[in-house]
Amino acid sequence: MTEILPSSYAQTLALIVERAHKARFAVQRTANTEVIALWWYIGNALIERQKVEPWGSGVLARLAADLRAQFPSMKGFSESNLRYARRLAEAWPSEEAIRQQPVGGLPWSHTIQLLDKLDDQSLRDWYAAQDASNGWSRAVLQHQIATRLHERVAAAPSNFASALTSGDSELAQQLTKDPYTLDFLAIDSDASERELEERLTLRVVDTLRELGAGFSFVGRQVHFDVDGDDFYVDLLFFNWQQVRFVVVELKTSKFDPRDAGQLGFYVALVDDRMRIPNLHAPTVGILLVADKNETVVKYALAGSTQPVAVSRYELSAADQAALPAEETLTKIVGDAADNA
Repeated sequence: MTEILPSSYAQTLALIVERAHKARFAVQRTANTEVIALWWYIGNALIERQKVEPWGSGVLARLAADLRAQFPSMKGFSESNLRYARRLAEAWPSEEAIRQQPVGGLPWSHTIQLLDKLDDQSLRDWYAAQDASNGWSRAVLQHQIATRLHERVAAAPSNFASALTSGDSELAQQLTKDPYTLDFLAIDSDASERELEERLTLRVVDTLRELGAGFSFVGRQVHFDVDGDDFYVDLLFFNWQQVRFVVVELKTSKFDPRDAGQLGFYVALVDDRMRIPNLHAPTVGILLVADKNETVVKYALAGSTQPVAVSRYELSAADQAALPAEETLTKIVGDAADNA
C-alpha cells in the first residue's frame, strides 16, 4: 500500500536538498582554501629564498622530487606547480588576502587558469569572484575568459533606464550581455530562427549558463490567446535571483526597428498575464539578432515604453576566426594531392 505523503513533503525535501548542496559546497570551498594556502606558502617561501640566493630549475626539480617522496599519496608536487605557486604568491602577496578573497575558495586548477590566461590582476580577481559565485567548472572558466565575459556582461544597449525605476534598471541591465556566445550550438550561421530556437532548447543547460546566474527555463513557443488571436513567445525564462520573467526573441537577420516593437508587445503580454504584482519584478525582454546598427538600435529603443534590450549573438566566432578561408583550404588540399 502506497503511503500518502503530507502536502508539505515536496517543499521540505527541496529545502533539505538545498541545504545539503550548500553544506557540500562549503566543505569543498574550505578544502580548496587550505590547498591554495599551502601553494601560497610554498610560493612565498621560494620568493623569500630567492631574495637571498639563486634557486634555479635544478633546485626546483629536486624540491619537487623530495616533496613527492615525503608525501607519496599527495598529487601535484611537480616542478611546474612549484613555478605556479611562486606566481600565485607574486599575484596575491598576502596569505590573509588569499584566504579572504574569492580565489582562496577555487580549485588549484582554476587558479592556474587565472594565472595563465590573464595578466591583469583586477581581471584575475573579477573572474575569480564570478567563478566562486557561479560554481563554474574549469572548462566554463576557460570559455568565459576566452570570450572576454568581463567586456560582454551588462553591455547590451537597452532602454531600462527610462522604462524601469533607477535601482531596478541597474539590476536588469546586469541580466544582459553583448554579444552572446552561442558556439556550443554547433550550428551554421544560415540556420533558421526555428532551428536556432530548437538548438537553444535542446542545449538548455548550456543556454542557461550563457544567459547567466539565476536563469531557469519556462518554455519555448509559449502560447497566448489574445481575444482569439494567437501569439507565441520564442523563449521564456525566469530569473529567480531578480524574481522576474525574461522574454527572449530570436532574429537571424539584422536588427529592424519593428523587432523592438514586437518584443515590447510580448513583454507587456507576459507582464500582464504571468507576472504576480508585488511579488515579481517587472518583466524585461532581450532580443538576440545576427547583427545590428547601434544608432538604429538607439533610436528604436527610445521609442519603446517596454523594458527591452538588443544584443548580437555569435555562432562559433572564435572557431571561424581560427580556421583558414575556404580557398586556402582548397589550395592546401590541392597541394597535398600534387605532392602525393
